[in-house]
Amino acid sequence: MLIINNDDVTALLTMDDCIRVQEEAFRKIPTGGAIHRPRIDMYVPCDRPDGYFRWGTMEGANDGFFAIRMKSDIITWPTEPDGNWTEDKHCREPGTYCGLIMLVSTRNAEPLAFINDGVLQHMRVGGGAGIGTKYLARPDSHTVGMLGSGGMARTFLSAYKSVRDIKLCKVYSPNPANREKFAEEMSKRLNIEVRAVSTPQEAIRGVDIVSSATDSMKPVYDADWLEPGQHVTNLGRREMPDSSMNRFDVVVRQGTAGLQMKQTERFQAERGLSPAAYIAGSPEEMKRIPEKNPQPGFGGDSPEFMDRGKGGDKPEFADLVTGKCAGRTSRDQITFYRNVGNQGLQFSSVGGLVYTLAKERKMGREIPTDWFLQNIRD
Repeated sequence: MLIINNDDVTALLTMDDCIRVQEEAFRKIPTGGAIHRPRIDMYVPCDRPDGYFRWGTMEGANDGFFAIRMKSDIITWPTEPDGNWTEDKHCREPGTYCGLIMLVSTRNAEPLAFINDGVLQHMRVGGGAGIGTKYLARPDSHTVGMLGSGGMARTFLSAYKSVRDIKLCKVYSPNPANREKFAEEMSKRLNIEVRAVSTPQEAIRGVDIVSSATDSMKPVYDADWLEPGQHVTNLGRREMPDSSMNRFDVVVRQGTAGLQMKQTERFQAERGLSPAAYIAGSPEEMKRIPEKNPQPGFGGDSPEFMDRGKGGDKPEFADLVTGKCAGRTSRDQITFYRNVGNQGLQFSSVGGLVYTLAKERKMGREIPTDWFLQNIRD
């Protein structure tokens, strides 16, 4: 069995490969060649009066690999002096995080690897955004408007560069130092012009691809800023205004994000940034977790949000690649790819590739598989 850390993943995984294996796995869902279970979170009160413990998992299987991705976080929802409202997280102390992928063989049930999820997590989400851009953005798209300047924004831009001839990115972040750092780093990494701008509207104005990659708890742009011909994708559920759905001519879901289950006090959709959450604690403690769409105009991943706007129920990626839905049919259409839904399958497809490459190149740390086996039947 292997322990594969973030440095190993960085050395093994390219964005081109990350996009390729996800796309191959997504194509297999309709025929049963791949399967996934959407993300479910569990909330339990923690020691902080302003936060909660959150355990999150998602699962997927394809091509002989099963993966479960597990996260252990203390979550808070701070509001900064400028009004910026975000979700913050840590494990044990600020600046440290616990996220693991357990990879198992579906051929003989053998445990294969534990993989740190940091780099792979960023890459798989960026790769998903790249898939949507590949199929829905105009072929001659050259410019990106990026809202956000963190790790996800970096992989999003790398993915766009993999599928389109990107020449310019305008980036906005509420923190001037962060957006300047992003511009300097990514211009060198991708050999393109990356320009820091002072407002989100300037970032979006006149670009081919509009990309939000933030942890904001409220919308980061106005739907009226969107322009004909743009392709739009997202990271967070709440960073999009509800009214944006009325601007999109073509909407494609990556996959099915939520669970169709009866909601109760203890099982709720869209609490915090959770698609589906089981919640412990007293009624008073539960008030710490932001409610679903707490203010008018907040977006979400719920079916109610996705089915707003033009055309009713929205197709998924498999419908797009099999020709069941048309995708973009004119240059002036505004297209949207909801980059959420196949999370568990992303981890089995990309994690399986990373494990295969690690074995081939003799990377990672070997530990005894017998540590995880026993002679007592459960």
